[in-house]
Amino acid sequence: MSESPPLPDTPVTPPARPAADVPPPRRDDAAKAAATAGNTGTTRGGGLRPLLLRLHFYAGVVIGPFLLVAAVTGLAYTATPQIESIVYEHELKVTPRGAAEPLSEQVAAAERAVPDGTLLSVTKGAGPTDSTRVTFAKDGLAEGYTLTAFVDPYDHEVLGTLETFGQWLPARAWLDDLHRNLHLGEFGRNYSELAASWLWVEVLGGLALWAGTPRNRQRLRRLVTPAGGAKGRRRTMSWHGAVGLWASIGLLGLSATGLTWSGHAGTSIGEVQDALGGSTPAVSTALPAVGSGKEDSGGTRGVGIDAAVASAHDAGLRGVLVITPPAGADTAYVVKENTRSWPVRQDSVAVAPATGEVTQTLRFDDFPLLAKLTRWGIDAHMGLLFGLVNQIVLALLAIGLIAMILWGYRMWWLRRPTRSEGFALGRAPARGAWRRIPGRVLAPAAVLAAVIGYYLPLFGLPLLVFLVVDVTVGVVRRRRAGVAA
Repeated sequence: MSESPPLPDTPVTPPARPAADVPPPRRDDAAKAAATAGNTGTTRGGGLRPLLLRLHFYAGVVIGPFLLVAAVTGLAYTATPQIESIVYEHELKVTPRGAAEPLSEQVAAAERAVPDGTLLSVTKGAGPTDSTRVTFAKDGLAEGYTLTAFVDPYDHEVLGTLETFGQWLPARAWLDDLHRNLHLGEFGRNYSELAASWLWVEVLGGLALWAGTPRNRQRLRRLVTPAGGAKGRRRTMSWHGAVGLWASIGLLGLSATGLTWSGHAGTSIGEVQDALGGSTPAVSTALPAVGSGKEDSGGTRGVGIDAAVASAHDAGLRGVLVITPPAGADTAYVVKENTRSWPVRQDSVAVAPATGEVTQTLRFDDFPLLAKLTRWGIDAHMGLLFGLVNQIVLALLAIGLIAMILWGYRMWWLRRPTRSEGFALGRAPARGAWRRIPGRVLAPAAVLAAVIGYYLPLFGLPLLVFLVVDVTVGVVRRRRAGVAA
């Protein structure tokens, strides 16, 4: 009998280890793995997402207090029209009774009440219950402030005098100053400019993080509406993101318009606007010759302030009118509409004091587009453009921003180590994110940040400080780790 061929060698497989013997992954390890995955750019948005997350975190922590103060003071400012109407009702409102006295007599009464003042302008109310405002420059007032006499147009009685800032009465001027500079003058304006310079960064960064989050239909719904079933940090993050998404357009508008009249960035924006031909035009007050005429009660020569207003009416100007008297013998009256609610009426005319002839007309419709956008944006920022609706929207935006800042700090607090002894702060997103960004992306981003930082110095300087401190801390920690090893 022949022998059977030998069988091939068969590897012996050891018995499988029972599943019960395999320890489950630790919760801390799972959390660390999830954080590492999020910082390696595996999610939507690539390598930029970890960098945006770190910038959004640090800007929120450091700039948050400035944004919080701006939001709280801005919220208080939204109620100023109602505050003014209540506090200054005696000066602002009159009882109609017959025909109004000539404007020249009202100005003369105001000049008698403020004998040491220099006439600057006269504001004629739009309705029969509005008093007439006569504004004077006067020694001893704070910079930018004037003294305004309020005159009853029906009997030229002076109802009172108040220190005013532009057209703002004392209560609104005080709250406006609080919002702009915390009553710290030019130095204090840096706080509000810092807030405006970083608000848009925080909003756009949050939107980018939201857009880069993997989502299905259910998760999309949770991103635009707060998650009801979530708890702890997840619930806080849901509210933070949903409110931020809904408020983003309004907050971006507040940031842009706030920068237009800021100290440093406002100058740069004005230069760019002028270069693009978008500066706000004004009528010329220059006259080719000076006519003869008698002295009127307003201290000017010619046909008088009443005739100047009549000429402005003939030119189509209506509503609240601000009349600036001639500054000299060779200059004209300027009559300008001052209706800043929608539809905006900002037409103006120059009127020759000798003849009452309109020498130049400027219509708001003829303003450059950039000048119109600036006017609309500023008026919307101050709650003037759409009246009460505008005020309510601003109040909601302020409340939303306050809530998002507080939620942000709560999320930071909930990230703190719970097993460490003593006080501990929340963990920051992992460092080193910028080193994983491709050069073709990092280089143009750095150039863009440098350009923006040049025009918005209170964005550029803090960003540079963030980078220097972050890099320095990273170098120090790596050296310590190397020494310890």
